[in-house]
Amino acid sequence: MRIEEEYKKTGYFWLPGQEEKKIPGVLSIDDGGKIELEVVGNFSESIASANDNDDISRIIGFVEKDGILTLDDCFYTIRNGLFGGISKSKVRANRAFIGAAWNKEETVTFNSLSFSVDCLDEWVGISGIHVANDWDNDTATISYNPPEKISFSLDNGMKLEICFAYTLPGFPNITEAKITQRAYLRLTSVELRELNEFTAIAFKITNLMCFAMDEVVSLKSMSATSSQIQRTVQEKQHPIPISIYYQSIPFHEKKPKKTWHEMLFNFGSIKTNAQQVVNNWLNAYDYLYPALNLYFSTKTGAQKYLEGKFLALAQGLETYHRRTSNETLMELALFDSLVEEIITGCPENHAEWLRGRLTHGNEINLSKRLKRITDPFKKHLGTSAERSKMLRKIVDTRNYLTHYSEELKDNSAKGRDLWVLCQKMEVIFSLHFLKVIGFTAEKIDVVVENCYPLKQKLDAI
Repeated sequence: MRIEEEYKKTGYFWLPGQEEKKIPGVLSIDDGGKIELEVVGNFSESIASANDNDDISRIIGFVEKDGILTLDDCFYTIRNGLFGGISKSKVRANRAFIGAAWNKEETVTFNSLSFSVDCLDEWVGISGIHVANDWDNDTATISYNPPEKISFSLDNGMKLEICFAYTLPGFPNITEAKITQRAYLRLTSVELRELNEFTAIAFKITNLMCFAMDEVVSLKSMSATSSQIQRTVQEKQHPIPISIYYQSIPFHEKKPKKTWHEMLFNFGSIKTNAQQVVNNWLNAYDYLYPALNLYFSTKTGAQKYLEGKFLALAQGLETYHRRTSNETLMELALFDSLVEEIITGCPENHAEWLRGRLTHGNEINLSKRLKRITDPFKKHLGTSAERSKMLRKIVDTRNYLTHYSEELKDNSAKGRDLWVLCQKMEVIFSLHFLKVIGFTAEKIDVVVENCYPLKQKLDAI
């Protein structure tokens, strides 16, 4: 999670049901979402106690400016008592809810979750700001019409909305009149749902944005509302927004800058069928999660070395084909019959070993799997000879980096050749993911033609 402004607040903290036992402390939330609380002493029955059985899984606090809050899933990282001087303890929390307090055993539930991601405004590409310049008379007119929110129904019963927050000029505005607008996403549910249900969808949508922008973007500015937490304003009930912090993934310390023409696709490319695209992506996690996870591990920096990145991509492509195809070498009944025939002729003391060796004997090999998944996009991947050479090199390199067999060493890719293979494999993933979310062959051709980063990967030699 990206924290764009330093969060460091002084306040008092206590365990649920023990408000009379407040202790002073400082709450800090770093960029990335790491939550740390430093308190004087500790949360024991006696401030000088060192009872290791203290349950501090949930902590309530009241801090400057923000008021009441809840820290959830907490544990000590440094635990000290108070023996004649000032001693401090440190606590880590996995989640922070700013704006409300929950009891020890109370489930945290919400009806909506709002969040943004890096470069979302550029991806959405919708603005209500209009500027008219009259150069002849040295005048300019600036107007603002808030864009209408865009709503999609999700297959899990939630709604996803693209919303627009804005600020208008204040008074007096003698030297400056400023209008700002930012896009954000909101998940809504009629019934109350636990936070994990919302954040699971937010994680998948953030990864969709990473894929669409061809960039690691981080979730930010998260808040939630609940029908059970409201306040009265002018005799009307209004939900209280609860700010939420945690260490979400993906996260990259450097904030990206991305313009629409550097992206794989933007909202304008899918606006006519955006609801289906989003649902296709979310549903793909049910059967493609391992392949998606391997692909994104190469984008977020989890693979520190080029060899590791290559192996993750190779395994990811193999996994993708396994999850999308039931192809085998022969029909199952024929294979089972053949296995039994072979086992029958095997010495009894070796039968179990042989059966184990034959367990996966009906699966097609990596070379055939790669050919199957490149065939739909072969016109983008060079001539027949170039494709065959690329696939052979991927197989030989995967086998060498997996087994380090000396006979494969000379045939494996190294250095720049290995980097080029990774570029090509990323392209194959991208083209298939476009197909998964509903892009037609014609629309994929348009993406290949107009996406400069994709063309760079295709042209890498």
